[in-house]
Amino acid sequence: MNDHQLLAGRAALVTGGGGEIGGAIAQRFAREGAAVAVADLRPEKAEAVALAIEHAGGHAFPIACDVASERDAERAVRETVDRFGKLTTLVNVAAAVTPDGTVEALALRDWNEALAINLTGAFLMCKYAVPHLRRAGGGAIVNIASQLGQIGVAKRAPYSTSKAALIQFTKCLAIDHAEDNIRANSLSPGSIDTERTLRRFAGDRAAANRARGPNHLLGRTGRPDEIAAAALFLASEESSFMTGADLLIDGGYLAFKGSLSPRPEMAHADEGGR
Repeated sequence: MNDHQLLAGRAALVTGGGGEIGGAIAQRFAREGAAVAVADLRPEKAEAVALAIEHAGGHAFPIACDVASERDAERAVRETVDRFGKLTTLVNVAAAVTPDGTVEALALRDWNEALAINLTGAFLMCKYAVPHLRRAGGGAIVNIASQLGQIGVAKRAPYSTSKAALIQFTKCLAIDHAEDNIRANSLSPGSIDTERTLRRFAGDRAAANRARGPNHLLGRTGRPDEIAAAALFLASEESSFMTGADLLIDGGYLAFKGSLSPRPEMAHADEGGR
């Protein structure tokens, strides 16, 4: 640890920490001096990320956690505080994989699952984290939303709606807890190169990039480490005058909303978030 680390002395809890974006955030935070609790529904994924952090000389431990469960949310916060003595930073990354479909085709369980994980999960984690952030003298909450929380997209109503609501929830959170010295911001990734994204293209990365890259001014999809860098900014004092905001990291997608491709039929193929 040295004085140049942006999160020196911080204790962070990252949900969805076993995934590519959550894992990148957890590892970046650890490199910047934070002790990190890696929470994920898949214990083996959380363990792998925590082990990688430890092997790199950082401090981390895994937690099996279903963020839609109030019991799990409370336990994850409690175990983090028990292990690190405090909690200063919460990053809500956990998100549901939602099927495509119109309201006629989607089942009620599909809608409920998206809201339970993407929105209620963040609510529950914040509910139990806020008292400890206050006790630590303040801190930062970063909720990972999506570019699809700002636009409509065909057959993605549960996901888009839950992410739009998460952005609004974050604004209310910032208002309610500014006096506690707690900053709350959301971060909206564009299309990021992850297994979840590739699943929509049968695992074919080249096909995914051909379809999605031209929708971005930068001509490509994003990387998990680029989202981790943005999360670090929001969690650190580098963003000390920023709260109640949504940080869009989308390669120019929303500003452009067109196609740089000579094949316009590919321009809007499966426009989606992370």
